[in-house]
Amino acid sequence: MNALLLAAEEPQPPLIPHLDELVIGLIAFVIVFGFLAKKLLPNINKVLDERREAIEGGIEKAESAQIEAQSVLEQYKAQLAEARHEAARLRQEATEQGAAIIQEMKAEGQRQREEIIAAGHTQIAADRKAASASLRQDVGKLATDLAGKLVGESLEDSARQSRTIDRFLDELEEKAEAVR
Repeated sequence: MNALLLAAEEPQPPLIPHLDELVIGLIAFVIVFGFLAKKLLPNINKVLDERREAIEGGIEKAESAQIEAQSVLEQYKAQLAEARHEAARLRQEATEQGAAIIQEMKAEGQRQREEIIAAGHTQIAADRKAASASLRQDVGKLATDLAGKLVGESLEDSARQSRTIDRFLDELEEKAEAVR
């Protein structure tokens, strides 16, 4: 017994707890763990589930937004390509219309030039006829005066004068045609 008393009196190492403290601590741990498992763990799981659903919903929304953005981008690219094609078509049409207008203007200028040349030829012919008639009259008058001086009598009779002038001019024309 002495040995038991000596053993009971020996100090216990500080890292090893007493058995009754160990049992009480274990019972308290089980009670706290049971309380946490029954009350707090479902609430924590509920909050975690809500967060996971919110995150997954956010990911789904982000994916749908990304898909929508991609479709809008494709539509934009298609519209841009269509606009470029339309601009190229309009440039081509404008070039063709410009060439057609230039061609029309050249044709119109050519036509006006032809009209001016024709009008000039007509005017020249009219002037030539007028000059010929005036010259015929002047030559006739001069010829009559000269013939009157040569003959020594006046050729004032207009019928005779006209016949003489016409005969003289006809002879001049025949000579001119023979020379050609």
